[in-house]
Amino acid sequence: MTTAVFAKNTFAVMNLCTEFAVMKLIVVLWSFSLYLEAVAILPQLVLLQQSRNIDNLTGKYVFLLGAYRALYLINWIYRFFMEKHQVRWIPWLSGLVQTALYADFFYYYIKSLNKPRKSLPV
Repeated sequence: MTTAVFAKNTFAVMNLCTEFAVMKLIVVLWSFSLYLEAVAILPQLVLLQQSRNIDNLTGKYVFLLGAYRALYLINWIYRFFMEKHQVRWIPWLSGLVQTALYADFFYYYIKSLNKPRKSLPV
C-alpha cells in the first residue's frame, strides 16, 4: 500500500477498536456476574450449616433460591432440545455449580420436613 492510498483511507479504525473493547468488557463482566452469582450463596450456606438452627423464613428463602436455579436448569435443557441445540457453556456451568452447592442444603431441608416441629412455650 502506498502512502497516497493510505492517506485517502477514511475508515475509522479507532472507533472499531473502541467498540470491540467495550463489547469484550461487557462479555467479561457478564461472565464474572454469572460466576459470582453461582458462589454468592456459599457464605449463607456455610453459616446455616454451622448454626444447625435455621428459622423457618430463612430456610424457605434459601430453598426457593435453589428451586429457582434448578428450574432454570430444566428450562435450559428444554430449550436445548426444542431450539437449535445451542449450548451456552458459561450459564450452564455456573448454573450447575450453583445447583450443586444447593444440593446439600436441599437434602437437609427435605430431611427436616419429616421431623415434627417443636411448639413455643406460651
